[in-house]
Amino acid sequence: MSEAVDKTKIIEEYKTSDKDTGSCEVQVALLSARIKHLTDHLRTHRKDFHSRRGLIAMTSRRRKLLNYLKRTELDKYNEIIGRLGLRR
Repeated sequence: MSEAVDKTKIIEEYKTSDKDTGSCEVQVALLSARIKHLTDHLRTHRKDFHSRRGLIAMTSRRRKLLNYLKRTELDKYNEIIGRLGLRR
């Protein structure tokens, strides 16, 4: 996979502490960047059904993480939704 998503920049922007790389906020931000990249890929390669399957898996994983965040910490959920510009 070509590395079109700059993971270190995204982690720096969304981390909650110095050594944070796997919190819900960071995971949702990374998934959102990969989803955006893959959506652009699928606009040009309409018949790439294997990538489409991966896109569906990523969106459902992001949805589950956001549901968990909404259930446990509503203020962080609202903040991440606003920062990423997601509908919900």
